[in-house]
Amino acid sequence: MPFNHNDHYHPLLLDLLPPGPGIALDVGCGTGRFARRLAATGMAVEAVDLSAAMVEAASGLGSPGPGEIVYRQADVTTDPLPEAHYDFISCLASLHHMPFETVAKLRRALVPGGVLVVLTPARPSSPKDWAREAAAVPLNALARLVVHVAERLNGGSDGGPPVPTLFRFPTIAELRRESARLLPGSTVRPLLFWRTLITYREHGDGDPTDG
Repeated sequence: MPFNHNDHYHPLLLDLLPPGPGIALDVGCGTGRFARRLAATGMAVEAVDLSAAMVEAASGLGSPGPGEIVYRQADVTTDPLPEAHYDFISCLASLHHMPFETVAKLRRALVPGGVLVVLTPARPSSPKDWAREAAAVPLNALARLVVHVAERLNGGSDGGPPVPTLFRFPTIAELRRESARLLPGSTVRPLLFWRTLITYREHGDGDPTDG
């Protein structure tokens, strides 16, 4: 698909970066598009993905600088993460591949003041959600056409390796409930193109759901 819904929201996510360069973790980095945008801001980026093919493809593209990117194959649900280490953690269209409780582990990996952003597909829960989905259909078709024409004029795109896809998405209501439980103080914002944004800032108060 020429119009990538995740890439469309990169500028919005970059606006949520905490001040100053720091250390970022990009979970489910895929071919590293967002990791490279983080590095372009000066962040030192650790980019992880469960797929060896994705890590290999991303590594081959390197970093635009000034920040460096370290790509590695990892499973954040089982592999250890350093606590209070990252200034920014991004999880783009990958949380639905893992238990939602993984966000508690990501939260513990944030320094005080650090930010966790989760961009995820979610199913509608209300008439307002359904109306938003319906409104997105013609706009999505128009955006796809514009991007397709632009790519044809620029010689096309090989698209990279196929991305693993899973269609078992939570509802927006479920995201709100679980975010309130595991990420107290977070915001859950449904977006236009079939994505919901969860934003959390760590205040260093500890996780009340952990024993």
